[in-house]
Amino acid sequence: MAGEPQADCLFCKIIAGEVPATLVRETETTVAFRDINPQAPTHVLVIPRVHHHDAAALAAADPKIAADVLREAGEVAAAEKLDSYRIVFNTGSGAGQTVFHAHAHVLGGRGLQWPPG
Repeated sequence: MAGEPQADCLFCKIIAGEVPATLVRETETTVAFRDINPQAPTHVLVIPRVHHHDAAALAAADPKIAADVLREAGEVAAAEKLDSYRIVFNTGSGAGQTVFHAHAHVLGGRGLQWPPG
């Protein structure tokens, strides 16, 4: 069920402390940790503690938590001293989503070209 932890979800396991991650920040509603396959010098994932398949599902079901994810992405960027950064939500496998738990990528620390792919 949406919102409930999923036994087969990597990010739910990170939230539960069952899988190690390099935590950057935690709030009541979010967890931020370093990506294990960074695509930029700074690459941090910000995830909601509640499970939703993707960013659109999260926004539809709980817009306040979706806003918390965006706010925390900004806090991560500030803590990482990023002057410029990108926040990316991949939605669907065709867009590169590999873990189906809503999450934001905070990328920075080098020039980021547009369009990205």
